[in-house]
Amino acid sequence: MKNIVIIGGSKGIGSAILLQQLETNMVYNISRNAPDITHPNLKHFSADVLQDSLPEIETIDALIYCPGSINLKPIGSLTIDDFRKDFEINVIGAVKAIQKYLPVLKKGTNPSIVLFSTVAAKLGMPFHASIATAKAGVEGLVKSLGAELASIVRINAIAPTITETGLSAGILRNDRMKENMVERHPMKGYLKPEEVAHMADFLISENAKSISGQVFEMDYGIVTFKI
Repeated sequence: MKNIVIIGGSKGIGSAILLQQLETNMVYNISRNAPDITHPNLKHFSADVLQDSLPEIETIDALIYCPGSINLKPIGSLTIDDFRKDFEINVIGAVKAIQKYLPVLKKGTNPSIVLFSTVAAKLGMPFHASIATAKAGVEGLVKSLGAELASIVRINAIAPTITETGLSAGILRNDRMKENMVERHPMKGYLKPEEVAHMADFLISENAKSISGQVFEMDYGIVTFKI
């Protein structure tokens, strides 16, 4: 049984990862709201990663940082605070968690970190300036720390296309918009949180022990293919 720390495991992709990991591992969830589940393998800490001190945890084998944002506006409508907030939740929060738990993580079994980017960091998409900028910072962090920690801790990122979660509810708010989103992707689909959870599970597993400093696009072909 591994000890998995999930930041933001109460909703969306984080919740799907938490539910999957509870099947075989001990999970420490840190989020403002508690998950809608009780389980003997789950310990929850209520905390805002940007505002509060993070709890002490004695044994950690993997750290998964899930908080993110979907802040879609034309550049003229984005404020400096928009850019700052997106950068803080996506990059500064991840840095804070890594700095807090790295000393313990280094002592773990096949220790690893998983962060989250977005396909918009690779594919130029209108109205994504703030979130794409923040997620590009996440990808730079993964590359740099991958090299710095190469013999100690693995670190990778997942870059999903749109995923059916509460964050994307406005974009997928009716059947017509869902159908349009399916058609935009060459592989005719978009992500469910459970798909992303399976990738996170692979990246923290022994099967990925040779992989670090990588960003994995789960894109249904939208970045990779032009059809």
